[in-house]
Amino acid sequence: MREFQSAPPVEERVGDALREVDATVAVAESCTGGLIGSLLTDVPGSSAYFDRSVVTYSYAAKLTALGVSREALDDHGAVSESVAGQMAAGVRDTAGTDWGVATTGIAGPEGGTPEKPVGTVYIGLAYRGEWGTGDSYTRVERHEFDGTRTQIKEQIARQALETLLEAVEARE
Repeated sequence: MREFQSAPPVEERVGDALREVDATVAVAESCTGGLIGSLLTDVPGSSAYFDRSVVTYSYAAKLTALGVSREALDDHGAVSESVAGQMAAGVRDTAGTDWGVATTGIAGPEGGTPEKPVGTVYIGLAYRGEWGTGDSYTRVERHEFDGTRTQIKEQIARQALETLLEAVEARE
């Protein structure tokens, strides 16, 4: 009888991919509250590629720690494409890493609206290209997850790592 071999957890696959290309990552977390950083540091040797996780839960923290603009926060709210992108670029640039990942969303059980129901998240991803190449970019994905607050946070954290993994592998 053949044994079924499951894929390693996403945090291990992210670590392997970053090590392979000698790249680094920093994370700005709002709704995940440090869970992405915790998952990344569960992997032995993660200090080779993981720089930091900054939990910026409040508007003020996003503004002062990451340089998210007051206009983005006022005009769109913390749970928005604009803010997620600025968070990802802000953590990438302040940490000096190759990649920045950010999460901002509504984990519930309250706080949702018809436009942004509980479970809505924006995941920002920012890449640092070499100066003058025009390779740097920031992109944002919107997702909606179901479950309890804890289940939603875990789904968001794992999706953020999957998003990072796909981007790192696409650059190899």
